[in-house]
Amino acid sequence: MQTHTIGIILNGVTGRMGTNQHLLRSIHAIREQGGLQIGPEEFILPDPILVGRNQTKLNALCARTGLEKTCTNLDEVLADPQYSIYFDSQTTDRRVTAVKQAIAAGKHIYCEKPTALTTSEALELHTLAESAGVKHGVVQDKLWLPGLLKLKTLIDDGFFGELLSVRGEFGYWVFEGDTVPAQRPSWNYRKEDGGGIIMDMVCHWRYVLDNVFGSVKSLTCLGATHVPKRWDENGEPYAATADDACYATFELDRPGGGPPVIAQMNSSWTVRVRRDDLLTLQVDGTKGSAVATLRDVYLQPMGGTPKPVWNPDIPQPINFYEGWQKMPEQTTFENAFKVQWELFLKHVVQDEPFPWTLREGAKGVQLAELALQSWSERRWLDVPELG
Repeated sequence: MQTHTIGIILNGVTGRMGTNQHLLRSIHAIREQGGLQIGPEEFILPDPILVGRNQTKLNALCARTGLEKTCTNLDEVLADPQYSIYFDSQTTDRRVTAVKQAIAAGKHIYCEKPTALTTSEALELHTLAESAGVKHGVVQDKLWLPGLLKLKTLIDDGFFGELLSVRGEFGYWVFEGDTVPAQRPSWNYRKEDGGGIIMDMVCHWRYVLDNVFGSVKSLTCLGATHVPKRWDENGEPYAATADDACYATFELDRPGGGPPVIAQMNSSWTVRVRRDDLLTLQVDGTKGSAVATLRDVYLQPMGGTPKPVWNPDIPQPINFYEGWQKMPEQTTFENAFKVQWELFLKHVVQDEPFPWTLREGAKGVQLAELALQSWSERRWLDVPELG
C-alpha cells in the first residue's frame, strides 16, 4: 500500500467554521476513514498542524481529535518543509498577509472566502501564486450541497425548459447578544474588522450563480444595517457598523443566448425563518419549477401546475404546498467541505483539475465590491471581466 502523507498548516481553525467544517468534518474525517483512497492500494493521508493565536483553544481541539501538533508562530511553521499546503480560515482582514507569506514560502494555497477585502488584493494573490508555481484553490462549498447538485441535474436534464428566474432566500435571526448570546462572532457586524453580509454572502452567490445558472452580467443591490447596536463575546455593547441585510438582483447570461435569467437573492441576519430551510432557491422555467433547500428539492412540472384565480373575497381554495413532489434520493452525499478538500488533495498529489482557483475567489470579491458600490450609488452596474 502506498500512502502520500501531506503536511497541512491549518490556520484559523479555532473559529466556528474552521473547527466544524474544515477540521472535524473534513480533515479529521478523512484521517478517521484511513485517508483518501485514490487507487486500489494508494491513499492520501493529511498530516495537519493546528495554528492559531490561542494555545488553550488549540489544545482543546487536539483533545477532541487526537491530534498533537500545534503552533502559535506562523513564520516558524511556514519555514518547515514538512508542510506543503497552507489553509487559511482566519478572519478576512488577516487573510491576505498570511496567504502572501505562505506563497513566498512555496506552499500550495487553499483558503476560505472572501479571499480579500478588495478585488485588487484578491487578484494579486492569484498573480503571486501563479508566479510562484504553487497550486491554489478557494472554498466554494455550496456547489456540493445536495440541494444544489440536484438542481444542477434538473437543469442538465432539461426539466425547466428555458430558465426564467431564480429566487433565493438566505438567513435567520442572529441575536443581538444582550439577553440571548449571539450565534455569530461580533466581528461580522463591524465593517472595520472586515464584517458585513454583503462581503460574506455575495461571494457565495457569485460562484453559485456562475456555475449553476449562468454567468453574472449585471447587478443592483440595496444593503441595510437593521440592528445598529449589538453586544460582543464579553457582554460589552458596540455599534454595528457593517450591513446585516442585502437585497440584490442579478442579470445572468442565458446559456445559448436570449434574454437574461433574473436572479433575486435576499441575505439577512435579521429575518425570522418561515420557509423550508435557512437557504431556499426557487427556480422557474417554461416547463417546470423547483424549490431547493440545503438537502432537498421539490418539483412542480407544467402538467402539475395549478390554475389559481385572484379572488380575495373567499378563502383560498388551493393548498399550494400539495402540488409539489419531493425529488427522490438517488445517491449518497458527503459533507460539501469534505468533498472539496478531497478534490484539492487530489489536485496537489495527482495534478487533477481544480478550477476553483484564487482567480475564481477574486470574482466573488469583485461582485461583493460592485454590490457595495451599487448600494452607495443606488444604480445598476455591469460586471466587467477581471483584468
